[in-house]
Amino acid sequence: MEQDTLTAVRLAGEKARAASRLMAAASPAAKVQALETLAALLEDRQAELISANAQDLEAARAAGLDAPRMDRLRLTPAILGDMAAACRYVAGLPDPVGAMDSQWQRPNGLLVGRMRIPLGVVAMIYEARPNVTVDASILCLKAGNAVILRGGSEALRSNLALGGLLSEALRSAGLPEDAVQIIGITSHDAVSALCRLDEYVDVLIPRGGEALVRAVTEQAAMPVLKHYKGVCHAFVDASADLEKAVEIVYNGKVQRPGVCNALECLLVHEAVAGIFLPMVARRLGEAGVEFRADARSLPLLGSSAVPQQPEDLGHEFHDLILAVRVVKDMDEALEHIAACGSHHTEIICTENHRSAMRFLREADASMVAVNASTRFNDGGQLGLGAEIGISTSKLHAYGPMGVNELTTTKFVVFGQGQVRS
Repeated sequence: MEQDTLTAVRLAGEKARAASRLMAAASPAAKVQALETLAALLEDRQAELISANAQDLEAARAAGLDAPRMDRLRLTPAILGDMAAACRYVAGLPDPVGAMDSQWQRPNGLLVGRMRIPLGVVAMIYEARPNVTVDASILCLKAGNAVILRGGSEALRSNLALGGLLSEALRSAGLPEDAVQIIGITSHDAVSALCRLDEYVDVLIPRGGEALVRAVTEQAAMPVLKHYKGVCHAFVDASADLEKAVEIVYNGKVQRPGVCNALECLLVHEAVAGIFLPMVARRLGEAGVEFRADARSLPLLGSSAVPQQPEDLGHEFHDLILAVRVVKDMDEALEHIAACGSHHTEIICTENHRSAMRFLREADASMVAVNASTRFNDGGQLGLGAEIGISTSKLHAYGPMGVNELTTTKFVVFGQGQVRS
């Protein structure tokens, strides 16, 4: 590892630690001002942001970046508008810092409570998603944290341009500019150095492909909040409203197939497979979806279906490809999900309340839904305003991580002179 890289990353850690102490004590009003200012800057500076992003897109295209990552890399006026809206939404959320989660009194008169506090310094390592630069920053700032961001090299110009706006917004509110730092070093050495910075970094969040998450987890010297692959299933029960279900399946697979909450596998109860799967073949086949079908579903899915291979199950396609399997009942569906799921998102289409409630209890995922698309497992869609990632491990958070998930709690005790006997 080059000494210059190690020195630069270590310096970022030192600055972030100092900034985190100031952010923990920052007033709610100052944090709101910074977020409101950032929203205005994202709207006012659209032209320069799109220009920087266009340079990234051109370089990525020349380097042969695949279509899903090109999609995630692209900034448009609509996306920038959504980012500005997220700033304002997060600004309007209750400030969690200092809030008491619970309080109780002990027999000796001590009043015990749990107070929300910032995590401290959060580091993020992520791929071609410049929107994450803003989402992560605004959530960390609202929660009173400092954040170090190391985005993918393919988004460097976009991230640096966004970082300039973040610095301007922090400065305008009297908050430390070092509360948000972007590591502009594109070598893998910078990632390795950040993973070893446990002296300054309290938690590390990798966001990207499975290979990135595994590599970061193996190197990290501090706690890691993992977001592994999104192998999302839909189970169409015998009692499902099939017209409703086909639209839910279509939305989950077709709307944006390259994202982690896209539908990857369809499980259909054998009682409705003969009616439902031809409906799926027509609706999704017209959109260009290829079906990787098991032996029972293959003759029902028409010319867009090919025989399923073992590796098609538990696979995140990031494409217009859907694995399909006919199951005999919910027991078999739940067994499949337990074996092939990734704890990301599982849904059931059913009109039977007992079936719905059983699925909600027994399907193990960060979001489980009844009669709704997998695409709703998203911080903005669930009312968090934005997300720093979707945790598929159960400590310290499970599911989309918003402002509250970027805090922890400490015990606080109020006494009147009590001593322990």
